Amino acid sequence: MTVRSHAVYDHLVVGRPPESDVIARAQRGDHDAYELLMREHQHVAFRVAYAIVGGAADAEDVTQDAFVKAYNALPRFRTGAPFRPWLHRIVANEARNRRRTLGRRASLAGRAADEAASADPARSPEADLVDSERRDELFAAVGRLKDDERVAVVARYFLGLTDEETAAALGVRKGAVKMRVFRALEHLRSELEVTD
Repeated sequence: MTVRSHAVYDHLVVGRPPESDVIARAQRGDHDAYELLMREHQHVAFRVAYAIVGGAADAEDVTQDAFVKAYNALPRFRTGAPFRPWLHRIVANEARNRRRTLGRRASLAGRAADEAASADPARSPEADLVDSERRDELFAAVGRLKDDERVAVVARYFLGLTDEETAAALGVRKGAVKMRVFRALEHLRSELEVTD
């Protein structure tokens, strides 16, 4: 489904106006329109922030600050450009600034493992323990990647963004995203093979 057909679908079937209309209203100062944009994008924006800062409380603060900055930057938003990557770039920049300010090198492992729960009650406790240990190893390894590699991997594989969306969110070329993901996967492979 194309972007245009998504807009038509949203408007005709779901009853939502096309996002471009909502953005235009928000640019004219319509607070309800901007609130609609925030609700539509807050979950993924939070996930982007969480991937960078590594903590729920900090990610909430980053997301809120990023939405304020995005609102103030709306007059500079290019008409017709996709909103999601533009917003993700603001969130990612805000998260990196927060992380530098706090001086954190927080790992995703402990927090993500604590919040993750098994959805299959029929699994044995042993299987859950093995899965939990492997998940912890993976998240710890991801947490040890260089910032640019970690953010690219999290955006591509944890958030499910495309190469293009990741590039737009990070403010880099698509080729740079592919290279960062490639290097990160190589580091993860070699590190996780050593621990097996």
